[in-house]
Amino acid sequence: LLVCQMLSTNRAQKLVKAMIGAIIAESTMLKFILRLHLALATWESSAIAKILAERAMNVDETSLRVDKKNHWIHVYSAGDITLKFLHKKRGTEAIEDIDIIPRYGGTIIHDCWASYLSCSHLTRELTHVIESNGYAWATNMKCLLLETCKKVSKSKRKKLTQQAYAKLQKRYRNIITRGGKELPMIPPKPKGKKGKMAKSGAHNLWERLRDYEPSVLLFAKDAHVSFTNNRAERDLRMSKVKQKISGCFITELYAQAYCRISSYLQTMASKGYNPLVAIQMVLAGELSK
Repeated sequence: LLVCQMLSTNRAQKLVKAMIGAIIAESTMLKFILRLHLALATWESSAIAKILAERAMNVDETSLRVDKKNHWIHVYSAGDITLKFLHKKRGTEAIEDIDIIPRYGGTIIHDCWASYLSCSHLTRELTHVIESNGYAWATNMKCLLLETCKKVSKSKRKKLTQQAYAKLQKRYRNIITRGGKELPMIPPKPKGKKGKMAKSGAHNLWERLRDYEPSVLLFAKDAHVSFTNNRAERDLRMSKVKQKISGCFITELYAQAYCRISSYLQTMASKGYNPLVAIQMVLAGELSK
């Protein structure tokens, strides 16, 4: 009720009372949460080892209020595994502390957050540039990416042939070249002014597409790489629902417990397990069987 159905402790108490005619104390509910959290420590370690062996992994992060302060839930998803971790920071420090990405040797799919140093979610940004500026290069690039996505999804091997990929590269680079001519020139930095010159969102997107071509087109070359980062976004969505329904977590410990337990329940749901059965398996020590 508290993790899977995202109820507050007060609402969970009322529901249990309506069902069995007895009130379970809030402290008792929280003890159940901590018991399950501790019982899942071994499962989490095993899941980390399995996700490190996957060829591609989706990652994302979202904010979560803990003790009236902003924290971040970092999600790592691959195959039928979902892992979520709480951290006070969003960027490089959190990535290093969680220590999954530094040890990972596969392909990371994400939403262009600078700490991940790659590209994704580009069609949304292209749509925004088209609606705001009407640039032809952005329209052509969006059409090319979506067209390629359809070709890849319809192909048996889930990737383009070498010849088709070479044609894709040629069209991609032609669009980038035209885009460079279509965008307005960046004025030179005045003498004595520190820092970088401000650029438009369209110019920043064009530069990212130009500089990270291999990463942008990897979905057409590697069958294990998805076109979008929707998997990670979906895995995080319920965390925002939990916060809207129940408010912020009082302590970091229970927020960490929520992350671990919800990771386990989402992973088991993807394998077809009923959440009540999945919880019973943990408490009975049956996960290794």
